[in-house]
Amino acid sequence: MPGLLELDAAALAAASLDVAHEVLAAAGPVEAVGVTAQRASTVAWSSTTGDPLGPALGWQDLRTAGTCLELQAEGLRLSPNETATKAAWLLDTYDPDRSPATRIGTVDSWLVWTLSGGGSHITDLSNAGVTGLVADEGRGWREDVLDRLRIPHGALPAVVDSSGWLAEATALPGRPPVCGIAGDQQASLMGQGCTRPGMAKATFGTGGMLDMCLGTNRPTFDHRGAAGTFPIVAWRRDSRVTWGVEGMMLAAGSAVDWLVEDLAILPSAAESEAVAAGCDDTGGVIMVPALLGMGTPQWDFGARGAVLGLTRGTGRAQLTRAVLEGVAHAGADLVEAAEADTDIPIERLRVDGGMTANAVFLQALADACDRPVEVSRELEATTLGAGYLAGLAVGTWGSDEDVAAAWAPKNTVEPVRTADRDGWRAAVDRARQWYPELTALQF
Repeated sequence: MPGLLELDAAALAAASLDVAHEVLAAAGPVEAVGVTAQRASTVAWSSTTGDPLGPALGWQDLRTAGTCLELQAEGLRLSPNETATKAAWLLDTYDPDRSPATRIGTVDSWLVWTLSGGGSHITDLSNAGVTGLVADEGRGWREDVLDRLRIPHGALPAVVDSSGWLAEATALPGRPPVCGIAGDQQASLMGQGCTRPGMAKATFGTGGMLDMCLGTNRPTFDHRGAAGTFPIVAWRRDSRVTWGVEGMMLAAGSAVDWLVEDLAILPSAAESEAVAAGCDDTGGVIMVPALLGMGTPQWDFGARGAVLGLTRGTGRAQLTRAVLEGVAHAGADLVEAAEADTDIPIERLRVDGGMTANAVFLQALADACDRPVEVSRELEATTLGAGYLAGLAVGTWGSDEDVAAAWAPKNTVEPVRTADRDGWRAAVDRARQWYPELTALQF
């Protein structure tokens, strides 16, 4: 059904264990383990059997949107992509009596529970911070939300640092310690060496995320800045919080998938580079990739995708390039929003994610942002970031500065032409408020 996104938590845990065993068999013992996973996706399981109570709910699952609106009317502001209402739905559906054996956690909690053989039920602050449940910078849980949603304290994980001796991976050979935990975007920020204030990275996968490090300075806004970014805990080490802001686009690589799976004008997403390179420009075509609405900076769930400027001269190459350039323009919007909300300039943008294998997209991004774009050597820098956090705990790296100094981009893309930002903004205005009743929804 539309709006529903479920995960098989048991299969996820089994696959993670299989990969870990394969890596250890091939590479030998390790000093520490790092864990990173998508944030806010929620699992409920039995501490007695170790089995999930039912399907996990993915962070994009919208089945609790109505509950969030009801809670807003009561003065509790929660988003359907946070954990809080997902946890309540899972409990109401699979454990209405709230058994003391039930555990609730995000994917990182579930993986650490699995790795530790049920010995540790923990989460780090970067994951806890996007649940809608944490209060006081991780020093407690929100009593008002727990009471309203009937979420027992005992079901929730302990909130720990992102780096340190956190658990023992008894399910792995050698029983190495788990020494790093972070949400995927925060891990990518660390993985790309963005540990100094003002450094920023963007990840372009199915959607797009921009994260900017602020150091120990907490953002001046609690929910969302005027330009549409929101505060995050980047990580916590030695009980000291590093803050950041994040901006989100709801469709990035999925817009390319639209060309492949729905329009069938490309055999694969990888072919988009060669096809788009078949023309010098889009011939005036602008594509707004608002296929699921708009995130930062507009936050318009009623917006919809738009293709403007079509002529008889528009072909497959022009439309493909327009999609890539549209995602690039949306990425530039994220950069501008972070700068506006923090009053800190982003001099260079670091990038990872599947779309960064596409040279046409990278050039369009550099042009739209009008600044150099540094491309990560690791397509998925989240894994490297989890490794850095674990390595910091055991002394492989001595400090955040050592991590920053380790950054060496695969290549740097410089801007070469002036992007039509005014035309982009005009196209965005036309794509907005297509469904006014959805535009009115604000979380």
